[in-house]
Amino acid sequence: QVRLVESGGGQVQAGGSLRLSCAASGRAFVGSTMGWFRQAPGKEREFVAAIGRSGGITYYADSVMGRFTISRDNAESTVYLQMDSLKSEDTAVYYCAATFRARNSRYWGDYDYWGQGTRVTVSS
Repeated sequence: QVRLVESGGGQVQAGGSLRLSCAASGRAFVGSTMGWFRQAPGKEREFVAAIGRSGGITYYADSVMGRFTISRDNAESTVYLQMDSLKSEDTAVYYCAATFRARNSRYWGDYDYWGQGTRVTVSS
């Protein structure tokens, strides 16, 4: 079992920045691919970013490419999402997720463990 706890959400004006954190406990963090997903009101959950086990491989949704950066600290069992140049369309609940069976996946169904989510609101 893996427990994931997100933090760092909040309200920010368009153009601003936020840094989300996701602390993991339980099963060995270093063996997991970690992902960030988001869900806006009335919309389906969508992929945001993923990072491989060592942190050397990262993937991003086109909508956040160049603005968001995913990173991980295996010693601290934590994954981060630095969000810059935020737009109103980035408003959503952001979820951290972990998978041990799929490498670098963008598909939410491949992730077995999920945090409770942290809300991000970007005002224009």
